[in-house]
Amino acid sequence: MMIMLYFSGTGNSKYIAKQFCTRMKATCHSIEEDIDFEKLIGTENTIGFCYPIYMSSVPRIMREFLSKHMKALKGKKIIILCTQWLLSGDGTRKFALLLPKNHVEIIYTAHFFMPNNMNDIVFLPISKGKALEDYRIRANRKIELICNHIKNGKIKKRGFSILAIMLGFPQAFFMTSTEKWANKAVRINSHCNQCGICIKTCPMHNFHIHGGKVQQKQNCTMCYRCINTCPKKAINIFVPGKIKKQYKGI
Repeated sequence: MMIMLYFSGTGNSKYIAKQFCTRMKATCHSIEEDIDFEKLIGTENTIGFCYPIYMSSVPRIMREFLSKHMKALKGKKIIILCTQWLLSGDGTRKFALLLPKNHVEIIYTAHFFMPNNMNDIVFLPISKGKALEDYRIRANRKIELICNHIKNGKIKKRGFSILAIMLGFPQAFFMTSTEKWANKAVRINSHCNQCGICIKTCPMHNFHIHGGKVQQKQNCTMCYRCINTCPKKAINIFVPGKIKKQYKGI
């Protein structure tokens, strides 16, 4: 039996996880769900993980989830799927490095090219229309291939090559400082109308209303969910001011 545990900021990883589970007849759960994950993991032989890669780094929320449930994973077979925009280098390998040696058996890893969701950086495109559909078609084809591999016992490990490691190293180095900086850099500008959507949807519970204003608690995992769902486009990380575009998911 198999389960897939995923984290998705704006929908890309959720799409991959759901499509994979439909084809594999596996159970799919977001790590944000309020369920007994220890019990769930303990009842299955194969555990899949799906998450977005941020500059060749595993999101903090997924790292913390993995650390919390490490004992339950002992002896399990592991599948690692990660989503990326342009390139992630050794994104799946970075997840594997979080696991103790000989703790699990990694049977398959793969990267998926998906639409960009970083909407507060002007020169990065936000896909829509045919471009979005092309991403979906390519992703579905790759999922079908991966599922056939797994069903036939074929082991593949993407993201573990020397080239992948070389591509990932500078990104991960940059991400270490960026992740710490992002905790302080989240901005809520004057367009905010205190609707509370960011408070309800943030996976890190990073927002609260204080003194009649929405404020952040410096607990950001850089998933871009708040920035892409704010109805007033009032939140950003990298570029100050009101954003002009939002990614609504694949």
